[in-house]
Amino acid sequence: MKIRIATRKSPLALAQTKWVGDRIRAHAPHVEIEEVHLVTEGDRVLDKPLAKVGGKGLFVSEVEAALADGRAEIAVHSMKDVPESLADGMILSCIPEREDPRDALVTPDGGDLFSLEANARVGTSSLRRAVQLHRERNDLAFKVLRGNVGTRLRKLDEGEVHAAVLALAGLRRLGLDRDRKIVVLPVEQSIPAVGQGALGIETRENAADVRALLAPLEHRETRIAVECERAFLSRLHGSCTTPLAAHARFVDGRFRLDAMVGAIDGSRVLVTSDDSVLDARDPIPAARAMGAAAADRLLAEGAAELVASARGAADPYAGLYAK
Repeated sequence: MKIRIATRKSPLALAQTKWVGDRIRAHAPHVEIEEVHLVTEGDRVLDKPLAKVGGKGLFVSEVEAALADGRAEIAVHSMKDVPESLADGMILSCIPEREDPRDALVTPDGGDLFSLEANARVGTSSLRRAVQLHRERNDLAFKVLRGNVGTRLRKLDEGEVHAAVLALAGLRRLGLDRDRKIVVLPVEQSIPAVGQGALGIETRENAADVRALLAPLEHRETRIAVECERAFLSRLHGSCTTPLAAHARFVDGRFRLDAMVGAIDGSRVLVTSDDSVLDARDPIPAARAMGAAAADRLLAEGAAELVASARGAADPYAGLYAK
């Protein structure tokens, strides 16, 4: 049996694809793995923030098209890039065990957020990160930082920024956490993005044999957490221009969710949290309900206005980002 895996060509995407391929071979050594490398619109447009050119879905659509036209049997995505809805006939057949979803601050000397000087340039293209870190340090200047992980770190080394904020999961998957002075940002400072640290393996819905092959890679707790976070996102109808976050996980037998929505200029940040014991017989509907309920609480506090303002902004980066 041969499985073709559609993937972007970035070093992180290739590392994630290799990780998936190795785990398929571990339980099905007879399977031949072939990688189908694609360059997406999100990879081509590097001179503009994603929020200005269509959002993170630009990383998914062309990879997804390779499934639809038969060039590949599966596609590997970073779950934080997967939009609310997949194309018709497609399904997230498998969500493997999650890597650490937290954000990481990288500085030349390993200093933490509070050791940065006033007006220090912090590189991140994520409005979610900028809004939350502005709440902690309103004297920092944020700068859009695009490109793959290596490019962002090079810009830090060259002094374009004084610090960079990246996903810890990406640094770990590339082995860069061993070579860099990293400060992991606690959830209290920066709630992670919906799906951050998790991979989603997409297939055609009718590909029963492929879905069966992927079944051993499924991680139940990660699936439940991601379904909760995506329900939060779906209820808010957030986009790449909306500073929002949701982080669900099991803690001491209970299921906890922390979530936020912010104004693009950092003037307002709404935060909510909840924890409960999920129904062990059917936990996913309960997890989705928790995510939706968290969104409803923030909607009652004015989140709809924040989302609408972000969607309607001519330049969502104008408020917090240095010119």
